[in-house]
Amino acid sequence: MYLRAVMGNSKTQRIHFIAIGGAAMHNTALALFQNGAIVSGSDDEIAEPSRSRLKLAGLLPEKEGWFPEKITEDIDAIVLGMHARLDNPELIRANELGLKIYSYPEYLYEHSKDKLRVVIGGSHGKTTITSMILYVLKKCGVNFDYMVGAKLDGFDTMVRLSDAPVIILEGDEYLASPIDPRPKFHLYKADIGLISGIAWDHMNVFPTYESYVEQFRIFANALPSNGNLIYCSEDPEVKKLVESSTTSAYKIPYSIPAHTIENGISYLETSSHEKIPLKVFGDHNLMNLEGARIVCSLLGISYEQFYNGIQEFQGASKRLELLAMNELVAVYKDFAHSPSKLKATTDAVRLQFPDKQLIACMELHTFSSLNEKFLDQYRDSMNSADIAIVYFNPKTIEHKKLEPLTEEQLVNAFGRNDLLVFKDSFKLHQYLLTKDPRYKVFLMMSSGNFDGLSLEDLAREIAVNTLANT
Repeated sequence: MYLRAVMGNSKTQRIHFIAIGGAAMHNTALALFQNGAIVSGSDDEIAEPSRSRLKLAGLLPEKEGWFPEKITEDIDAIVLGMHARLDNPELIRANELGLKIYSYPEYLYEHSKDKLRVVIGGSHGKTTITSMILYVLKKCGVNFDYMVGAKLDGFDTMVRLSDAPVIILEGDEYLASPIDPRPKFHLYKADIGLISGIAWDHMNVFPTYESYVEQFRIFANALPSNGNLIYCSEDPEVKKLVESSTTSAYKIPYSIPAHTIENGISYLETSSHEKIPLKVFGDHNLMNLEGARIVCSLLGISYEQFYNGIQEFQGASKRLELLAMNELVAVYKDFAHSPSKLKATTDAVRLQFPDKQLIACMELHTFSSLNEKFLDQYRDSMNSADIAIVYFNPKTIEHKKLEPLTEEQLVNAFGRNDLLVFKDSFKLHQYLLTKDPRYKVFLMMSSGNFDGLSLEDLAREIAVNTLANT
């Protein structure tokens, strides 16, 4: 089904999305539809929240699957998602017709060629930094476009495309599409670039640490001479890379800003000696905030405007997201899954709640995390937790065609003889509910969903148990 939205007198574009159900793909489709395009799409599997959001806009395909008859000569552009394969029948038909085929990052660049492009890259922190920038710019009434990898309060979509003079892009280093093996953040051609941290990830496409680091070197060196490269000087790999890079862009380092923690609340200490209360916490989030502040400053936002805006920022979806809290217990969920993210998040919660027992649980879900060759990267990443739990589903390992993992392997890899390992999400759920929740913090970390375990329901049950045990 094709839908048309009219926007002024501009030429209406007809755009088809192959694999429309992806997070960035469906948000780009929604943004283009809102901008006046005729949008269609296909996918062989569309999960929530993509399904509901596409349905609400009238863009949900009538049937799941691939339908080459949808691909016609009058389509102006095909946007190809990473979920599609090279033998996709719609892709084959588009090639036969000679249609223009873009990956979604390539399409975003085509839209933003005449804008000031700000690209936030890094192995960790890029979603949060991008979200902080968007939040403050909106508070300050700035007109801007954006693409961010998480849902943010106050924003209807994760993508906006308009005639705004600037675009803020979260710069993922993963590959652009099945037919374009370049990392996404290379395609945006940043004017202002930021690198938050480097820690080996995506070993399925970057088999060595050196090949992974090289992608950030390419990103840095591609910045124009009148550009700006903002980088976290606390990260030794980033510091070494930027200082040795051949870029002639202006280099701006940042680190952890001065702050204090009082009664579970982090306060920024500004140059005017004013203490700014924050709703986020942890050294990694404070560094993220400092990187966001520098970007905003380059976009004309004063320090005072930034501090006034950032106070109410509660984080992007699934980034240290508070699910339940009372005076005795707190339950958080976080997107952390790679070793560096796992350690940063666990350390942050430990520092914020020094007097509570920390129960930290993570799911091995990605190709890298389930690969026995990568497991040793997790050593000491959960040492800040009083109780450390690892969950994985053996069927996920089979699906990814990897070697099975044993409990002994995980205990050795994480460097904790007391590590608890679960392979059944129901048993994990029951175990967590057996713990007396008083004076505890529960931290659930995954880029997946613990095989359907509702963390929101779990948090409510834990909070109720707190009252029952009082």
